[in-house]
Amino acid sequence: MPEVDAAAVRTFWARTRLAVPELAGWPNDPPSAWAFGATPAHADELLGLVLSGVKTGTASSLWDYEHAGDPIPEVGELSIILDGRGAPRAVIETTAVRVVPFGDVDADHAWSEGEGDRSLAAWREIHERYWRAHSESPRGFAPDMPVVCERFRLIA
Repeated sequence: MPEVDAAAVRTFWARTRLAVPELAGWPNDPPSAWAFGATPAHADELLGLVLSGVKTGTASSLWDYEHAGDPIPEVGELSIILDGRGAPRAVIETTAVRVVPFGDVDADHAWSEGEGDRSLAAWREIHERYWRAHSESPRGFAPDMPVVCERFRLIA
């Protein structure tokens, strides 16, 4: 994935705060900026689902958060979503977070992610393949691995 352009993120955040009244009270410093997926093409595909309103959830490996030393998302937290070139394109707000074993992710969450045919079977196949290929943690994938299931809403 491309490097985050901090100046572009600051400019995007400043413009978005002016354009979206509910963001007016947020700090001048932008929230964290990141892209979905592991490749530029995947980032663009998933961003498209977010912008169209289809994707309202995401799942991450808790092991990846731990390996990177990153905190898990919190309800009420904002994020700037980047496209595959690293350009800021959207603002989302986390509305729910739960950590469950891979096998306990439910059909409702699978549907919220908007990928494939949106079924739980497709979700499991897509995410197992993803974590086997792209996990940051050396633990990779396991059928009982802890998964951070995050729900969000598109703000801008």
